[in-house]
Order: sequence, then structure tokens, then C-alpha cells
Amino acid sequence: MNETPKGLRLHIGIYGRRNVGKSSLLNALVGQQVSIVSQTPGTTTDPVEKVLELAPLGPVVFIDTAGIDDEGALGEQRKERTLKALDRTDVALLVTESGGWGEYEEGVASLFAERKIPYAVVCNKDDLEKPSQDTLDALGASKTAVVCTSALLGRGIDKIRETLTGLAPDDWFAKPRLLGDLVPAGELAMLVVPIDLGAPKGRLILPQVQSIRDILDSDAYCMVVKERELRDAMARLNRKPKIVICDSQVVLKTAADTPPDVQLTTFSILMARFKGDLSSLAKGVAAIEALRPGDRVLIAEACTHHPLADDIGRVKIPRWLRQYAGGDLEITNLAGRDFPEDLTPYKLVIHCAACVFNRKQMLTRLYRAQSQGVPMTNYGLAISYVQGVLPRALEPFPAAREAYIQALAEAPAGAVSGGQESADTGAVASAGS
Repeated sequence: MNETPKGLRLHIGIYGRRNVGKSSLLNALVGQQVSIVSQTPGTTTDPVEKVLELAPLGPVVFIDTAGIDDEGALGEQRKERTLKALDRTDVALLVTESGGWGEYEEGVASLFAERKIPYAVVCNKDDLEKPSQDTLDALGASKTAVVCTSALLGRGIDKIRETLTGLAPDDWFAKPRLLGDLVPAGELAMLVVPIDLGAPKGRLILPQVQSIRDILDSDAYCMVVKERELRDAMARLNRKPKIVICDSQVVLKTAADTPPDVQLTTFSILMARFKGDLSSLAKGVAAIEALRPGDRVLIAEACTHHPLADDIGRVKIPRWLRQYAGGDLEITNLAGRDFPEDLTPYKLVIHCAACVFNRKQMLTRLYRAQSQGVPMTNYGLAISYVQGVLPRALEPFPAAREAYIQALAEAPAGAVSGGQESADTGAVASAGS
């Protein structure tokens, strides 16, 4: 908790054929021997990650990948893991030997273009051979940045750092706020943090810590309470808080104890905006209304952890969904970087808050679901929905609230159940008034 989380770092992927010097380049860039270097092709098996501060970009993660031209049964597995690394790559370096530009490199470049990943070409080993003028002209015509280097001699490394700065996304140097735009300077945010079996021993979970930091960065202040103390804490204030933010699992009680003129949302909904596209995820939650017994639902988590007796993703959410659908559902749970290429068997994807992912990886998953016509939402939105308080939890985000209301209005006739209908009819009336 004393370092910038990986999910908030710029992810820089290093790609190229086997034995073009990718690992040597990474070692030269970070100034450490973090990757094994060998003349034997295929030395790098799994992607190797190195976190560091790289001026002027700040906190970054370098990802050293295996060659996509790998061969054999193991080679296919290595290629698959390399391709998965694209999902979390913000910026890429395509490394080639100075005389080695060809169809393979063109194919990798097309993958970058397809995924809208900005990249530069690194012509390594230029101490042995210079890139041809035809190659330089072709890359120049496509406006691709080219850097000639010798990782062995340490030549051109500063130029790569300079090029990476120019490739960084426009919003990298002005990152979106987690909630600072919701709490003006001098205002109070009330954070409702349950301490139960799911709470890590001796500390708070990452979204809660990040929220506190963002509030302080906004020159605002916060009060942290457990759900049982919220009503009493609120009564002691001589001025109402600007917003109340709670853990999704206690959103129903928190909503009951929060005055109606005080904004309310959850940590998970904040993360949906911070790491993904809140309007799209809010639209996706309406698919819960169409769930019927026997439908398949994918519940995905970014991190891997030992499941607890009443685990949120494996026990609580499935139980609420089955109650809502009126029968059994076929639930698939996946954790970590496992995520299906084919999502079409599922009626709905429900994702965790993705606090350990970078935004690129979460948006990639959301895009995959959208391109296959599969609705996707997140834990906080789904829980608030089945508890009947989602319209209120989305009040701080008018565009997302409107997207949700519109999606619900377009749901199949008769799909809306009685309890949710009353809550959302009020939301529609409020939005139109």
C-alpha cells in the first residue's frame, strides 16, 4: 500500500520476434537485470513485468513478452499469453533487428492498430546492421515513430524514453479523478466501510484507500464509519455531507440512513467510472431484468483470492440473481486474467470493480462484450439494482443514470418485476421533471 498500484500505472508492452533483444532492451530501460538474456530463442516464456518510476511519465509497468513467432506446443501457449498482454497494454514498443522488418512485424503492427495501441518501432542491434532506407521511408510514410538502438551498448535508450512520453495517451498527464470532482474543496464525504470477514486484516481495501487520498487531493475532508454508526455520525454533524459512499454490500441500509437530499453512491460504482465506461455498464445492468432460470451468467474478478464462506462473487451475487430470476442460473466464476474470447453463451457478464486492473484492460473486456452483443455490468451496479436503490446510487452521474433508465425502458415488455418497477418508475418521473 506504500507504492502506486499497478492499476494506476501506464502499461508499456515490449513485443517482437524471438531473440531480437526485447529482454536486453527492458534491462537497459530499467537499469536492472529483470529479464533473462540468452542467445537461445524463446528464453522468455511468460510475460515479465517490472514496475518503476520513469521520468517524466511517472509510475509505469514494463511488460516483456515472448515472441509471437514462437513454435511448437509450448510456443502456442506462449503466443497466447503474449496476445493476452495486449489487453492491458497502453503503449507498445515493437522491437526488430535493424534489417528484419517483414510480414510478421506488419501483422503485429496491425494488431496494435486494431486495438488502438500507440506504438513505436525499435530497430535494435544497430551496432551490427543499420535499418534499410526503404524500411525507414515506409515507416515514415505511416507516421510511425522509429528509434534505432543498441541495447548491448546502451545506445538510443534515452531516445526511447523520450518517444514513450510522446506516445502516452492524452489523458495520462491529467488522469480522471476517482471522486474529486464530486466533493468540492471544503466539503465533507462520508465513507461507510464495513469491517467483516471480507475486510483485509489491518488495512482497508484499495478503492477505499484511493478514495481517501483523492478527497485529500481535492482539499476536502472525509469521515469514515461502519454501517452501524452512520445514522449516529450523521446526527452529530452541524452540516450535511456532500456525498455518502458505501460498500455495495451495505447499500440498502446506507440508503435508508442517508437523508434524501444527500448524494449517495458506492465504491464499486466509482470504480466503474474510473476504470471503465460507467454509462455502458449502467446500461448493461438492465439485462438482469431479462434473466430467466437456466440462463448463463459470467462473474469475473480481476484479482485472485481465497474464497470466503460468504464470498461476494461466488455466493452473494449468485444468490441474489437466482432470487431475482425466480430459479436456478448457470453461474461461471473466473478470476485473474482468465476471460473468455467467446462471450456469446452468456446472457450477462458481471465484473468486479477491477481495482487491480489498468483502465485499458477493463475497457478491452467491455469492448469484447459489446462487440459480441453481450451486456456487461459491474458488482456495484448489479447489487444496487437487485436491492432496488440503483436510481439513487446513480444520482451523482446524470449521463449514466439516463443510460440506465433508457435501457430499462427498452427492456422486453413484462420483463420488469414489481419491486424494481416502482423504484425505476420514480426514477423516470424524476428525470423528466
